[in-house]
Amino acid sequence: MHPESALEAPSIPLFEKFVAAAAGTARILTLAPELQGAIELIDRAVKENVVVAIGHTDATYEQAQAAIEHGAKHAVHVFNAMRPFSHRDTGVIGAVLTHADVTAEIIADGVHVDSPAVEILLASKGSDRVILVSDGIAATGMPDGDYHLGTIDVRVIKGVARNAEGRLAGSTLTLDRAVSNMAQLNVSLIDAVRMATLNPARRLGLAGKKGVIAAGADADLVFLNQDLTVAGVMTRGVGPE
Repeated sequence: MHPESALEAPSIPLFEKFVAAAAGTARILTLAPELQGAIELIDRAVKENVVVAIGHTDATYEQAQAAIEHGAKHAVHVFNAMRPFSHRDTGVIGAVLTHADVTAEIIADGVHVDSPAVEILLASKGSDRVILVSDGIAATGMPDGDYHLGTIDVRVIKGVARNAEGRLAGSTLTLDRAVSNMAQLNVSLIDAVRMATLNPARRLGLAGKKGVIAAGADADLVFLNQDLTVAGVMTRGVGPE
């Protein structure tokens, strides 16, 4: 889905430019570890206390393993935009599934990843190493119709976004629905909520401030109805007027 004109090779100078622009808020960097310069960039990012994630990659198991050995600790959109898993060529997915300290994102919209694959991920990683993400685009929360993803035309039909060639173009998923979808896979509600809150906070070094209800933490709260739909939201302790 990404235009080739928007792609950049791993570059320490470009990384430094991004970090400077972020002014202390840079938390995570996603890269394809098979690209030239990736390992050097991983080393630099780790020194800057930026979480390095593997994603949008055709890496072999060995290439992913090298990235993990150099400090990559996370995998973006597991199963999607990755070298497919095979019993003789496990690729990046094999490396992610077999390294206990690597956290794994999943787009649990029922479209990007089939339920059995989600269950395999949970069985391999455990609920404390899986993170729910939305991959939501501008069409999220909107009715079916035509939208844009950057410069790309996207059509949403029954909540599924695709480009003109029929490829998935992001998602219209929201995290409350992701939690609900995980609960339908017989994941406990506590574990499903942690995947959307505490687990990502821990991975990004925000534990104690985000993802918990505790003294001194940011009072960012989402209240759910019995059917897990959103009943209300509080941000920094302030609710809607």
